Amino acid sequence: MKKKILANIALFLTALTWGLSFVAQRAGMDYVGPFTFNAVRSIIGGFSLLPVISIVKLIQEDTRTKEVRFEQRVTLAKAGILCGIALFLAMSIQQYCMLYSPAGKAGFITALYIIYVPLISMLFLGQKLSNNVKISVVIAVIGLYLLCFKESTGGFSHYDIWLLVGAFFYGVHILVVNYFSDKVNAVKTSCVQFFVVGLLSIPLMFLYETPTWSSIVACKVPILYAGILTCGVAYTLQIFGQKYTAPVIASLILCLESVFAVVGGTIILHETMTLREILGCVLMISAVILSELKFTSPKEVLQPLPQEEEQTAGSVR
Repeated sequence: MKKKILANIALFLTALTWGLSFVAQRAGMDYVGPFTFNAVRSIIGGFSLLPVISIVKLIQEDTRTKEVRFEQRVTLAKAGILCGIALFLAMSIQQYCMLYSPAGKAGFITALYIIYVPLISMLFLGQKLSNNVKISVVIAVIGLYLLCFKESTGGFSHYDIWLLVGAFFYGVHILVVNYFSDKVNAVKTSCVQFFVVGLLSIPLMFLYETPTWSSIVACKVPILYAGILTCGVAYTLQIFGQKYTAPVIASLILCLESVFAVVGGTIILHETMTLREILGCVLMISAVILSELKFTSPKEVLQPLPQEEEQTAGSVR
C-alpha cells in the first residue's frame, strides 16, 4: 500500500512537471528559436539520464553473453533512432507553435495524442475501436471546436492545426515505443532518443536561426527545466510510478498534465481563457479520460486473472 501511494505521488509529480514544461517552452521562445531550444534541451535531457543508467548498471549484474549483448545493442540503436525521429517531428512542430500559441491551449491539444493512438492503430494496424474511444473522438472534436475556433477570424488558427499534427506524431512515437518496449531497456532507449532529437535539431538550428551563447545562457532556466526535470527526473518518476500503479490509474493521473499546463500558463505567464475555451478544455480532458477507461462486465470483474497476467499486470510499459 505504501509503495502504491508513493507511486501515485510520483505520477502526480510527473504530470505536474510535464504540464509546467509547456510554460517553460513558451517562456523559452522569448530568448531562442524553437530548434535551438529543442537541440539544447534534448542533449541536456540525454545527459541527465546517463547517471540513472550508470546507477542501474552498478546495482544489477550483467550476465548476458557477448552475442546477446551485441544483438540488444543493435536493437537499442534501432529503437532509439526510430523513437528519436518520431519525437523530433512531434517536438519540432509543437515548439514552433509555442511561438504563437498559449501554453494552456498547446497542452490540451497535445493531450489528444492519447486518442490518436487507437485511431492510428485502426487505420494502419487494422485494430478495432472500442465504443468509449469512438465517443471520446466525438467529444474531443466538440471540445477542440470550442477551444480553437475563433468567430472573429472565421476559423481555426493554422497553429492549432499544426499542434494537432504534432499530437499525431506523439501518437506515432507512443506506438513505436510500445513496439520496442519488451525488446530494449526503457531508460536507455529514452536516452538515445533524446540525443537523436538533439542531433537532428542542430542542423536546422543553424540553417533557420542565429543561435548565440548569450541567448542560450539567458534562456537557461526554461532550457534546464525542460531538459533535466522534464526529460530526466519526470521520466524516472514515471517509470517508478507505473511499476506499482494500475495502468488505467496511471493514465488518468498523467492526463492532469494538460490541466497543469493551463494552471501554469495562468499563474506564471498570466494567460487568460474565455468561458467558451474553458468549456472546450473540460470536454477535451473528459474525452482523454474516457478513452483510457476500460469497461468490463461483472462476470469479467469476478473472474481471477491468469497466473501469467497477475505477474505482469503492473509492469512498466
